Amino acid sequence: MKKMLAFLLLIAMTVGCTENSRAKSFGGTAKMELPAGQKLVVVTWKDEDLWVLTRDMRDGETAESYKFQEESSWGVWEGTYLITEKE
Repeated sequence: MKKMLAFLLLIAMTVGCTENSRAKSFGGTAKMELPAGQKLVVVTWKDEDLWVLTRDMRDGETAESYKFQEESSWGVWEGTYLITEKE
């Protein structure tokens, strides 16, 4: 019975949560690819929403990848967000 409840809870969390909230609340990794020609400036959480500030790439800039990672005080359920730029 306990295994069935745990399984149903896992399914409910997986189906009922967005990728953002899963990564933030339960740990794991989420990914985002910025539109072509956009440069990441800053990223932050506001409740369950991920806010991303971008700007147009300047001449000579190249696409980069970023790792936005939580460092929780207990080291449990730490989420990671991988953000990739495209030229």
